[in-house]
Amino acid sequence: MSKVVVVGGGAAGMFASVFYAKKGNEVHVLEKNEKLGKKLYITGKGRCNITNACDTEDLFNNVISNKKFLYSAFYTYNNHDVMNFFEEEGLKIKVERGNRVFPESDKSQDVINTLKKAMHRYGVEVHYNTEVKELIIEEGTVKGVVLANNKKIMADIVTVATGGFSYQSTGSTGDGYRFAREAGHTIVPLSPSLVPFNVKEEWIKDLQGLSLRNIEGTIYCGKKKIYSEFGELLFTHFGVSGPIIISASSYVIKYVDKELKLVIDLKPALTTEQLDDRILRDFDSNINKCFRNSLDALLPKKIIPIIILKSGIDEDKKVNEITKEERHNLVNVIKNFELTLNGYRSYNEAIITKGGISVKEINPQTMESKLVHNLYFIGEVLDLDALTGGFNLQIAWSTAYMAAMADEMN
Repeated sequence: MSKVVVVGGGAAGMFASVFYAKKGNEVHVLEKNEKLGKKLYITGKGRCNITNACDTEDLFNNVISNKKFLYSAFYTYNNHDVMNFFEEEGLKIKVERGNRVFPESDKSQDVINTLKKAMHRYGVEVHYNTEVKELIIEEGTVKGVVLANNKKIMADIVTVATGGFSYQSTGSTGDGYRFAREAGHTIVPLSPSLVPFNVKEEWIKDLQGLSLRNIEGTIYCGKKKIYSEFGELLFTHFGVSGPIIISASSYVIKYVDKELKLVIDLKPALTTEQLDDRILRDFDSNINKCFRNSLDALLPKKIIPIIILKSGIDEDKKVNEITKEERHNLVNVIKNFELTLNGYRSYNEAIITKGGISVKEINPQTMESKLVHNLYFIGEVLDLDALTGGFNLQIAWSTAYMAAMADEMN
């Protein structure tokens, strides 16, 4: 039996502690907050998107950084293993659109409670309001940790599960990166990811709260197309958010110091010709109306003033006076609604952190440091990230399992 210290009581830390304890180890979880799973509590808008019920190949397709590193982890402990674990522990789950897996209750607290019960049943000891100051490393082996009050806790195994920088109010303040750096590890540059964008245009504030479904968004850096997706987008007081934007941030973060163009096709189901025909029909049925009152059947009310502004057509002009050239320009504005992206939001609005401990220095079969014996790193603290849909939590579960089972993986 080994004495195991897990630093961090989030998704990865709780999960690892259960499997360490199942094997008969003495397990201590050191959590700096007053409760476990603070970030897990707010994931999936408070519903907790536990994993994704896709096939294993799709798991890899949704990983952005270092998918090859996860080969052993995903094949050893996959999404269906996670679903089985929670069901066996008494949590009822359901699969929704996009294969997203949620607790049947739609309450993230039920996921946390399920993990807490398992931890309690297997004898995991949780130390709340306990902050780790540094690791104790002697002759290339970790020996324990030093707490903020300078008390030492000695251990045979130390597993760091401190998360990233995102949602810092939940305690994700980057402690794990500091521990890793002090242990000699390389930290791949960090940035917020799965995060909304700021928009340069002032009129964006007028669109706040407007949600657009079934649109196509394409992001360009100069003339280079770097991302394109069909789906839902939300306008905010600062810029744009919503599923396609959050996913886009994973791909375009490296271009973020450059000015980017977001081009939205508001009517992707219609060709240019079909849209022109549709507008002609609308004009015919509103023949004596002003231009500003002729688009209500085609577009959400909130966006019409901006479309009119961009079209250059006088809003008071009667629709029967609008020229063919003006109408074609209107079609172009609707099919190519352009915005300027000028940076992303902060870590406090980022779902995850991109970058982290270089996986080149971690054993992919065990999550053990290649530099310090008996020191393990799991979850978001590693340079691993994926798209939304339960994939980032799957990384947490799989890497946690690999660390807990490390002696069986060697």
